[in-house]
Amino acid sequence: MDQVQDKDYKTVLTEVIKKQMVILGPDITLAKARNVHGLTIADDGTVTNIQGHPQELIQSLIDQFVQLSGLIVKKTMEPLLSIYPDGNGVTESQSGQPTQSTIQPTPNQTQQTTIEPVNTPAEGVKQ
Repeated sequence: MDQVQDKDYKTVLTEVIKKQMVILGPDITLAKARNVHGLTIADDGTVTNIQGHPQELIQSLIDQFVQLSGLIVKKTMEPLLSIYPDGNGVTESQSGQPTQSTIQPTPNQTQQTTIEPVNTPAEGVKQ
């Protein structure tokens, strides 16, 4: 691969990492990005070296963040789904990815509250 292509791939990889640093924070982003074998990443998120097929490295980097987003969804939904007494909610599949169970409302969740109007005299109206 020539130096121009190498620089272009480093730029793309760096942009992906820096955007994730804004969303996830630098610690989590750098930890996940550094899991990709073949990338050397500076503390500011800049990719300083790539070894291997660049398109595979890009896909591996994206996969790291997709994997993490599944875990984030699971962790943010657990408290919400734990309120259901029947135990249905998010569970983890064999692959570690969250799966959604069917959630049925409990009887007290299906009750409707009726608000009765209060008859009060209107202002300026004599009774």
